[in-house]
Amino acid sequence: MPSSKSYLDFILEQLSAIASEVTFRPMMGEFILYYKGKIFGGIYDDRLLVKPVKSAAAMMPHAVKELPYPGGTPMFPVENVDDADFLCDLVKAMYEELPAPKAKRKKE
Repeated sequence: MPSSKSYLDFILEQLSAIASEVTFRPMMGEFILYYKGKIFGGIYDDRLLVKPVKSAAAMMPHAVKELPYPGGTPMFPVENVDDADFLCDLVKAMYEELPAPKAKRKKE
């Protein structure tokens, strides 16, 4: 089931304090989320999932990894999406641990 634009809008509203640095890209009915150019998570089946980095694990100690889609890499579901301050703090805390974006291939 693809994610709804209304759920994306809700998550982006919750992240409004850091909105100038949060972007998204639609992908196969879901949404990939970026902070300062690095992927921190996505919206899959109207669930916010984030990469399982140490800072995310520390802030959500009871989170159990879930698959974003069959065959995907397990990620942490964010249960506390109603707390905008928590969401912003989570994304900012994760930033240093996130991998740098992959270099784009040059077309030949």
